[in-house]
Amino acid sequence: MFISLWDFFYGHFFRFWMKWLLRQMTGKCELQRIFDTYVGAQRTHRIENSLVYSKNKVLQKATLTVRGEVDKCVEDIMKQKNISSEKDVSFKICMKACLLQISGYKQLYLDVENVRKRPYDSDNLQHEKLLLKLWNLLMPTKKLKARISKQWADIGFQGDDPKTDFRGMGILGLINLVYFSENYTREAHQILSRSNHPKLGYSYAIVGINLTEMAYSLLKSEALKFHLYNFAPGVPTIEHFHQFYCYLVYEFDKFWFEEKPESIMYFNIYREKFHEKIKRLLMDYNASLTLKI
Repeated sequence: MFISLWDFFYGHFFRFWMKWLLRQMTGKCELQRIFDTYVGAQRTHRIENSLVYSKNKVLQKATLTVRGEVDKCVEDIMKQKNISSEKDVSFKICMKACLLQISGYKQLYLDVENVRKRPYDSDNLQHEKLLLKLWNLLMPTKKLKARISKQWADIGFQGDDPKTDFRGMGILGLINLVYFSENYTREAHQILSRSNHPKLGYSYAIVGINLTEMAYSLLKSEALKFHLYNFAPGVPTIEHFHQFYCYLVYEFDKFWFEEKPESIMYFNIYREKFHEKIKRLLMDYNASLTLKI
């Protein structure tokens, strides 16, 4: 109740007068003061909040601008705030960089969501090739005897046909598994081997798809903003999302073996514990969770 009242009064009264007072004292608007004071993800985050809470319609709409309209949007903001490019030479550059990150994050979510909504289709030749590629990357010395086979359990699928395991995350789950196996092949082999541990083992592919869901939910909830604003100084892309997924796979395997669960039956408990750990790390303005081998 108290927090809601504070948010109301701050947004409608205190913030306006505080901004007005600071402008009189410094001769600069809030956006300029943010650029003078902050860097990295904290800068972009504060610029985003400043635009969202602004009473100026042009500034409010700036966070919704698309990549191709960023330059014009920056010019409109400078006009609205009476900012001269001669007096403040860095403003245009900094504002453009922030807007590209802000719009890029929104577009990234749409791109990932479009892939996630695409179901695995066994009649789609590209999907089938991608699935076979996963097998060959993980089991280079062992030939897959048939498309429908109990061999799929060797890399952690539940049934004889992996397509049933992709239902929740669609083709995105497979793309993530292939990306990690292709770009971090040695680590993928090590983790697959560890997943066959007699006591602490887990289903490699199923857990991998589960971690795709975790990465997706963090992106959707905007928890990945600080990480991506730091990790991607330009426009965040789906490549950056795949890289974050690789970080999760590598770190979850370490976490699982450090925690030493009594059995796989406790997976959901430890999965949630790992999820909370990642969310705490992502709350740091300096967060940049990248896989460092």
